Amino acid sequence: MVSLFSFDPGSPPPGGFHWIDGIPHFLSSVAAEHLLALAPSFELVWASGWEEKANEYLPHLLGVPELAHLSFERAVGKGNAHWKLDAIDAHAGERALAWVDDAFNDACHAWARARGAPTLLVQTSPASGITLREVGILRRWARSLAKRV
Repeated sequence: MVSLFSFDPGSPPPGGFHWIDGIPHFLSSVAAEHLLALAPSFELVWASGWEEKANEYLPHLLGVPELAHLSFERAVGKGNAHWKLDAIDAHAGERALAWVDDAFNDACHAWARARGAPTLLVQTSPASGITLREVGILRRWARSLAKRV
């Protein structure tokens, strides 16, 4: 969502390359604006393979505050077929959850349908990350939840 790939090198999205632990990452320069716009309505959490390293690099590089982060077991557990599901499920508990990612699979969608709490999966493109489109989807969903209360 913030570290982009698979874009046309001839017309890259807004952002730039940064060396992080010896690996080049192309970071979106608009992701921070979108995350900050969502912060009043959502508890933002890094659910990234970067785990604790997200807070070592991303606040400084993107201009966002430090966020809680999830840690993941690399082995898929509880019969889930996605490596993030167990940690996200444990963190969310019975609360409403919006999960923004570029790599959902069938197990993610089945898990979301089976949850007792409102759950929204928002697919991003790995080439553009979070855009105004996804921000709009998330804001509408948050408003719809607020109306239920």
